[in-house]
Amino acid sequence: MTTLRAFTCDDLFRFNNINLDPLTETYGIPFYLQYLAHWPEYFIVAEAPGGELMGYSAAVLMLCMFTVMGKAEGSVAREEWHGHVTALSVAPEFRRLGLAAKLMECSWKNFKKSEKGGFFVDLFVRVSNQVAVNMYKQLGYSVYRTVLEYYSASSGEPDEDAYDMRKALSRDTEKKSVIPLPHPVRPEDIE
Repeated sequence: MTTLRAFTCDDLFRFNNINLDPLTETYGIPFYLQYLAHWPEYFIVAEAPGGELMGYSAAVLMLCMFTVMGKAEGSVAREEWHGHVTALSVAPEFRRLGLAAKLMECSWKNFKKSEKGGFFVDLFVRVSNQVAVNMYKQLGYSVYRTVLEYYSASSGEPDEDAYDMRKALSRDTEKKSVIPLPHPVRPEDIE
């Protein structure tokens, strides 16, 4: 039976099977430790019965002034206080089992019960990753805007665009946070 549990420091030495994938953005150990220290309730791992890590989800709900490495931004006065799913990844051998959706549902429940009360939850996904885009749509997310050249390419290929997808929380009673923008933006235009 698969277990969803809190991510621990020991997991940093066990999750290479998940991160070694071209669709997964990989960060340095200090980045993961920061999430673990500041937002442990939003850092979840799926573990197989034999102890192998199957996937993880890292998210935050916070207030800051600028987007850096996928952090959330916003202000309560401007109704931009929100949760942000920074990373969601499932090891290739455990895909197509519904684990990503389960991890997202678990994160969503944590956002909903948070006393910080954000207006929406957002995430960024590669435009080319249609499997993920379709899963997020099935979970109630919609494309808010396209961010041009958000993902850096390797080996001389062009940078890849991202969708900024959003799902309104109950605090956004008029669903203003998910009304799509009519034009794409650049990464430096994201507040």
